[in-house]
Amino acid sequence: MQLCGFPAAEVEFDRAGELVGDRGAGVRAIAVEATDLLVLCHGWSHRLYAALAKSLRSVRDGVPGRRVALACVRWPSPESPGADLAERLDRLRDLRPGERLTIDAAADLVPALTARATARTAFAAAVLSVATRGAEDHEDASAQLFSLPGGTVMDRLAKPAAERLLDYLVHYELKARASTVGEHGLAPLLGALARPGLRIHLAGHGFGGRVVTAAANARPAGSAATVALLQAMVSQYGFAADRGDGQPGEFRRILDERVVTGPILITHTLHDVAADVPYSIAEMLVGGSYGGIGRHGAQRTPEAVTAELLPVSGTYRWRPGVPHNLPADGFVRGHDDVGGPEIAHALWSAIAAS
Repeated sequence: MQLCGFPAAEVEFDRAGELVGDRGAGVRAIAVEATDLLVLCHGWSHRLYAALAKSLRSVRDGVPGRRVALACVRWPSPESPGADLAERLDRLRDLRPGERLTIDAAADLVPALTARATARTAFAAAVLSVATRGAEDHEDASAQLFSLPGGTVMDRLAKPAAERLLDYLVHYELKARASTVGEHGLAPLLGALARPGLRIHLAGHGFGGRVVTAAANARPAGSAATVALLQAMVSQYGFAADRGDGQPGEFRRILDERVVTGPILITHTLHDVAADVPYSIAEMLVGGSYGGIGRHGAQRTPEAVTAELLPVSGTYRWRPGVPHNLPADGFVRGHDDVGGPEIAHALWSAIAAS
């Protein structure tokens, strides 16, 4: 398979992180001849791969002396969040198919939500009860949320409380799934691909950014050449030395144990409202300061370099093994706008520096 002239292959994981389809055979085949394997992981849409490959090809032919191949990860995430309450409930059904009866019972309460406090309490209790447990953390307040009574949750969210709660739960479920796919699926595959002379570069958009970060977090020191988080669905405190409560961020190990030998790129912009959704809801629920890395960059991370996303004519000065916050307001106009030439130029520059 070729994608805009690059050797390419797809690799697919199910929701548990198990390989499906050709079980990684295609990626193994292209990795044999490559010096650099760029692993791309989508967020909402698979269309990222074609757009980014096109920009990579348009910006430059490659890096002299290097043979770059593309591994395109497919994993079960919805194309986009729901638009109304009914669609949000459908999205939760898709994410938690074993809990359809409970979600249907919550849907039956929707007509009474405006008039009856008991209906609001029962609705919140029902949808909270279907959430995957084990993915709770303090970086999105999920650890605190699941201890709150349903009525308290609805009161703190205010109108449109039901929509906000479902938005939060959809993000929470996708966070849990992305972490599972990264840790239990992609990370072992990367281990199987590793060989002397092969540099592995990880680039993820949205929740795909969480997939590749979770994969890197499960790999040993020096196992990734670069990581690029493109409007990623990760907490702004994900790499923090101290997120404000005396504890390190969820992915702090990546920095402490130098998992990445080259630069870590983080694009972020205030235009990306989606990256902040679960964190703004967390602030409503428990107070405090929360935020998405795709909106604010890596915070409370002493090593982080503040730079910017440059035009194609710009020159980057990378530092190995540390995050580079790249404000992208001038080039990234929304959550999905990550296939442009400026992104491709940053990726090529990081690959060349690795």
